[in-house]
This record gives sequence, structure tokens and C-alpha cells, in this order.
Amino acid sequence: MKLISVIISLLVFVLVLCHFKDNKENYSKIQDTELKKSMERGVAIYNDFCISCHLPSGEGVKHVYPPLAHSDYLKNNRIESIRAIKYGQQGKITVNGKTYNNYMPPMGLEDDEIADVMNYINHSWGNDYGKIVTPQEVTKVSKK
Repeated sequence: MKLISVIISLLVFVLVLCHFKDNKENYSKIQDTELKKSMERGVAIYNDFCISCHLPSGEGVKHVYPPLAHSDYLKNNRIESIRAIKYGQQGKITVNGKTYNNYMPPMGLEDDEIADVMNYINHSWGNDYGKIVTPQEVTKVSKK
């Protein structure tokens, strides 16, 4: 009787694990689909607001505007990057070992637009910088 109990418990455990794995895979697919849609919207925003300084390749302008492509700052400073788009950026920042001290005005974008352009930037030009940025996350970012 005890052996039957153990076998049933193991079967239930395996079924729960399989269900969790399926849900995790479905969640990843949903995230991928949402990220793709957000990036499609984000490229249009990038082309309207960012491309003149950061260029089509995301490389920026040497010594003037920092690169977004392969940017250690963007990768390691998610909240600060969101804040820069939302409220503007002024003062020194170091990107890939180089110091930039220029002014970026606030773009005047809505939180959902900021999320979309961040998703485009975070996942373009070889960047793969974390999970999807949501409008809710952008809303929580306050001015310093």
C-alpha cells in the first residue's frame, strides 16, 4: 500500500512538472510575440526621434552622442536609460569606457511609446538586453 502511495505521488509530481514546463514555454512564446510587436512599433519611434543622433546603426556620433548598439550603459542601466528617454539626459555618462557629456532633451513620448522604443533599442544591432520593457515599468520611473 505504501509503495502505491509513493508511485501515485511521483506520478502527480511529474504531471505538475510537465504542466509547469508547458506553461513556461507558452509564457515565453507570449513574451516573444509581445516583444516583436513592441519592437515593430519602436522602430517607427526610433526613426522619428532618435535616429538623427544615434544613427540608423545605433552607433551614435563619436565623442558627441553615445552608441546604443553594444552599449554597456544601456545593458547595465535599464532604469536610467528609461529615465533618459522619459525626462531627458544631462551630465556625464560613461558608455563603453568613453565619457559623454551632452544634453538629450525629453522626447515627449507616452509611457507605451517609451517602452516600445526601449524594446527596439534593447533588441537591435546585436543587443539582447533583458526582458520586455512594459508601459507599467516606464510609469514607475520617476524623475530624480
